Amino acid sequence: MPRTKKKKSKGGQHGAVQPFSDEDASIETLSHCSSFSDSTSVADEGGDGSEDTAQEDFQYKLKGFIDSTVDKSAKTRQGALDGLKTAMATRILYEFISERRMTITDSIERCLKKGKGEEQRAAASLACLLCIQLGSGIESEEVFKTLKPIFKNILVDGSANIQARQAVATSLGLCTLVAEDDVLDVQATMECFENLFTRSYARADGTCPSINPQTSQLHTNALLSWALLLTICSANQLKEILRKHLPKLPKLLESEDVNMRIVAGETIALLFELARDTEPEFEFEEWDQLCIKLSALATDCNKHRAKNDKRKQRSVFRDVLKAVEDGDFQSETIRFGTERMSIDSWVRKRTYDAFREFVGSGMNYHLQANEFIRDVFELGPPILVDSATMKAMKISRFERHLHNSAAFKARTKARSKFRDKRVDVGEF
Repeated sequence: MPRTKKKKSKGGQHGAVQPFSDEDASIETLSHCSSFSDSTSVADEGGDGSEDTAQEDFQYKLKGFIDSTVDKSAKTRQGALDGLKTAMATRILYEFISERRMTITDSIERCLKKGKGEEQRAAASLACLLCIQLGSGIESEEVFKTLKPIFKNILVDGSANIQARQAVATSLGLCTLVAEDDVLDVQATMECFENLFTRSYARADGTCPSINPQTSQLHTNALLSWALLLTICSANQLKEILRKHLPKLPKLLESEDVNMRIVAGETIALLFELARDTEPEFEFEEWDQLCIKLSALATDCNKHRAKNDKRKQRSVFRDVLKAVEDGDFQSETIRFGTERMSIDSWVRKRTYDAFREFVGSGMNYHLQANEFIRDVFELGPPILVDSATMKAMKISRFERHLHNSAAFKARTKARSKFRDKRVDVGEF
């Protein structure tokens, strides 16, 4: 990327960090033209200087965030981490980040080791976004090699902040998927997750352990990450996992925590799908009892449960029941830019949900522009779109409001005329 001129200090590096606004994010989300990389600016393609200035301001702000991650103030560090997270979720920044990846990694490491709850949570999420930006390769492997031991130390430390452990349980799973190059290390990480969520399994006498909501969320996050790594297991690994865990996972369907019940159900559906992919005639000895349990959850009328929980649970378990009984999956189409992608399996759904957990509303943009994510979902190279097409596609919120208002007025007028005609007919 061309070097930008150094700007004068705006209040010093140690001032309060200003997090990104929606406007800051939107500047970069659709500013790409003919290339999704930040290596080409609008000015290079013949655009006006205002876009190029916005690009410079954006990069200047990012540099400020990186500097502020080592500030003495916890509030300033938190703001800097959040600012970097928003930027990475809404923009492809490969070249900018690649040059500074070790600096950012050092900041994440420091915040994980010395920070408290929310700061550690933000640092763990930023680590994931950094790996997503760098993609699968030596750069992300170096980042993960530095952070993995810290992640695992926090995860297994019962005295560590519970929010930090929850965040690490989620981030470790996706970072492993993106940046781990050793099959045995993937297996070791899965065992770390197993050591957590299996504590929610029923005891030998059939009773369920009493677990507080925060710990239950930790176990749920561990199960989600474990399920994500199931999607890259070999057939032999899967066979051993099915033998060891499939008979016990249904006990998690009796958990008091609705999120644990749902994640357990989706993981069971995923296991059945993977098992049938490797062995079409796969059979489970306790299949009948499992289907009865899933059917009960799909029609749950328990008065002691919240209505929203029951509604959400019934919807999920109808799909899980179809998966276990018939091998069916309720497919969904994701539209982004001029393209579309089908979520047509539990494997694809678990992978999609894992990435969306971190990039949020930027998921469609990453599907459109992030080469690594496109490779994961077999979408091919990014489709290049020129600036004129992008401007034609981009409709402002105000323009949408005017369009919707006009459509509403036209619809109201048409209905009024139709009602008048019905009145006239009635009078005759």
